[in-house]
Amino acid sequence: MGAWVSGLLGADGAAEAAAGPAAVGLGDLPELCAAQVLLRLDPPEICRLAGLNHAFRGAAGADFVWEAKLPENYRYLMEFVGSGEEGRRRRRRAGKKEIYARLSKPVLFGDGQKVILLHPFSLYCEFWLDKSRGMICMALSSKALVITGVDDRRYWQHMPTSESRFQSVAYLQQIWWFEVVGEVDFCFPVGTYSLYFRVHLGKFYKRFGRRHCSSEHVHGWDKKPVRFQLSTSDGQQAVSQCYLEEPGSWVLYHAGDFVASKPDQLMKLKFSMAQIDCTHTKGGLCVDSVLIYPKGKGFQQGRVIRSPRRL
Repeated sequence: MGAWVSGLLGADGAAEAAAGPAAVGLGDLPELCAAQVLLRLDPPEICRLAGLNHAFRGAAGADFVWEAKLPENYRYLMEFVGSGEEGRRRRRRAGKKEIYARLSKPVLFGDGQKVILLHPFSLYCEFWLDKSRGMICMALSSKALVITGVDDRRYWQHMPTSESRFQSVAYLQQIWWFEVVGEVDFCFPVGTYSLYFRVHLGKFYKRFGRRHCSSEHVHGWDKKPVRFQLSTSDGQQAVSQCYLEEPGSWVLYHAGDFVASKPDQLMKLKFSMAQIDCTHTKGGLCVDSVLIYPKGKGFQQGRVIRSPRRL
């Protein structure tokens, strides 16, 4: 079967000669036909197929192939790339494949760039294109969130770590009123998204190259559940609660889902994570970020995803 495929592709001149002068392979396929094939594939598959022969390689650079893989509001998303007149000139010259490649990498946003955040720090907010769905993923650092008492070192401290994409997490030592609130206005490409809080019970550190986790300050999370809330400007709401468990592991707590149906209109998202029962203290928690992903997207092996009980 391998020999049959090799002859069909016509990649090897000797194989083509052996097949006869009239043999026709995929190498003779017109670029327009090859492009029609690529339109039915995901971007990673397009890149792999581009290595077959000159027809697929040429078709893989066609603007209309990549425009079909871009979200409808890709021009809005590209406005976050670069700045000033030079940035605008580069965006105008960019082909659709180049635009897709740039949006597939993390794009920092904030600081009034057509988006509203409670803490508009562009170094702590980023989005990127999901390569298989034409939707986006988004990450907001703990420094882009409003955390009660975070500036008081008696309660919180910012801890540098390579285990966060932002290289820093907020670590709670002890507090009575625990509340983390976030807000973002953004034009999301059409689709259904899930919002998660990424947290870790226990203070982790490395010693002699090995990871260790201390549960010294972990307390109070088994007495009352944490409440998660999500709401959108068009009336969607989700409320849930669960107990925080599994010290020593990063856990994604699912706050809720929302549907984006108008990619040309800003959607305001409000979300929170709170345990405000002041009858007891709680502590020993690392807050890393809020993640927004297309619903149903898989995560890296080793991560735990928790679906809290809906209210």
